[in-house]
Amino acid sequence: MPIVVVANPKGGVGKSTLSTNIAGYYASRGHAVMLGDVDRQQSSRLWLGLRPLGARPISTWQIDGDSLAKPPKGTTHVVLDTPAGLHGKRLNEVVKMADHIVVPLQPSIFDIFATRAFLDELVQSKHAGKAKIALVGMRVDARTLASDHLHEFVDKVGAPVVGYLRDTQNYIHLAARGLTLFDVAPGRVAKDLEQWQALCHWLDS
Repeated sequence: MPIVVVANPKGGVGKSTLSTNIAGYYASRGHAVMLGDVDRQQSSRLWLGLRPLGARPISTWQIDGDSLAKPPKGTTHVVLDTPAGLHGKRLNEVVKMADHIVVPLQPSIFDIFATRAFLDELVQSKHAGKAKIALVGMRVDARTLASDHLHEFVDKVGAPVVGYLRDTQNYIHLAARGLTLFDVAPGRVAKDLEQWQALCHWLDS
């Protein structure tokens, strides 16, 4: 059962956007998906509460305090949304269960420096050996200088970049209805789905 952890110590980088859409992708493929949220803001859990009954089902991964309940029988894929400031013992616990770790990164100098330190900690974690680690550029406008700085940074890190996602209201409008790119007619979000192709391929690998 693959477990995908979406993590970055910096807040507001798009962890919940990535987590919900990864869960939506798996659900669109017919998988039995659970979405967990260990962030105090509980954004992913709030999103699940908005999800319409007619949408493909995504279950809540029950969390009691600092412990994660074991997913019930029948669950095939798990996505875990994590809080800002994840490090140390808590980071090791999360990394230990992960098969894939997706690190969202925005093109700002603050996000880049925070993510550099986080990637170093991931590499040094004794539990990260089995997990595949990849970066996803979030809210990237290829025409900006900030985007150039982001590309320079990712060229120097050891983890692959499996996608650059544009800054679009599609994510905001869909999230407000408990939906993802994979829940609506492809023609409505064709440009965004194209940007997800490499990430989906990596998740399935």
